Amino acid sequence: MRLDKFLADMGYGSRKEVKGYIKKGRVTVNDNIVKSDKTQVDEQTDQVCFDQEPIQYQRWYYYLLHKPAGVISATVDSYEETVLDLFTEEDFREDLFPVGRLDKDTEGFLLITNDGVLAHQLLSPKKHVEKEYYAQVEGIMTEADQSVFEKGLQLDGEWTLPAQLMITNTNQIEGTSEIQLILHEGKFHQVKRMVQAVGKEVRYLKRIRMGGLSLPADLPVGSYRPLTTDELALLAKPKE
Repeated sequence: MRLDKFLADMGYGSRKEVKGYIKKGRVTVNDNIVKSDKTQVDEQTDQVCFDQEPIQYQRWYYYLLHKPAGVISATVDSYEETVLDLFTEEDFREDLFPVGRLDKDTEGFLLITNDGVLAHQLLSPKKHVEKEYYAQVEGIMTEADQSVFEKGLQLDGEWTLPAQLMITNTNQIEGTSEIQLILHEGKFHQVKRMVQAVGKEVRYLKRIRMGGLSLPADLPVGSYRPLTTDELALLAKPKE
């Protein structure tokens, strides 16, 4: 790998910026100052330092974010706070992006990564990766609704894939319900539109699982942390 690509991958600047740093002698390879950006390095065995600080090469990054309400699932926005604005300066990278989108007022599980291949696998309807949501609903959800969701329903002329609706609580006096819903796709505002299609209204929505990985109970709203190797394996593996 070229030295300038190594440094750019590690977030030390654009390829143009890191070329300048190299020419100024700020980079060493195996304790030798190197001033050619074309120098080839082995990211696994060569010791690269920037301003005498060792760099441990890492190409792919995976973070689990407990998205709060009021923040949009985007990389940059001129007016709204984005999920990447929640990252510290130390962890922020320009190539990070959210895998899929949660509505601005929706909380919960959101993967942040720079791995486009994994993102495609998790979002492709052909892969049938489960996304599970918890919702508080105005209206009483029924077994008839469960049957409709299980068969799939039309949203603006487009059929949804079958979805599993679990009614966890109903309050007949207040006319409200609590549900969990498992989807295998991610259409625009899908949970809210499906619930609305059977005559009810979502008042609170939270994604609690993607694939085989659930949102940790000890991860506070608005916080994030790197995925462990085991968690990454669970996320990529379909839930049995």
